[in-house]
Amino acid sequence: MYTVFAILIIITSILLVLVVLVQNPKGGGLSSSFGGGAGNQIMGAKKTTDFLEKTTWTLAIILIVLSLASNFAIPRQNSEEATEIKAQEQIDNAIVPNLPSAPSNQ
Repeated sequence: MYTVFAILIIITSILLVLVVLVQNPKGGGLSSSFGGGAGNQIMGAKKTTDFLEKTTWTLAIILIVLSLASNFAIPRQNSEEATEIKAQEQIDNAIVPNLPSAPSNQ
């Protein structure tokens, strides 16, 4: 489940970067290309700017919600299980004392 959240966060981040890069802070960008004085436009410059702004806010909110929701999908161990696993690892990794070797008959 966490992998799904990670993939959605990456896709949302890429889309957010692309939408922000399309915008121009001085009012140029994509909105100015639609509002170049042609009278038969599908969308005017104002509508394009509104659309890009709404898309930016929507993607930002989706990114925040996905980031918070992914916190609940992170696989975790119970503290009891983690303690038992650590104890077992310590036992497994314990150093066995060196016993004296038997004398050789040479």
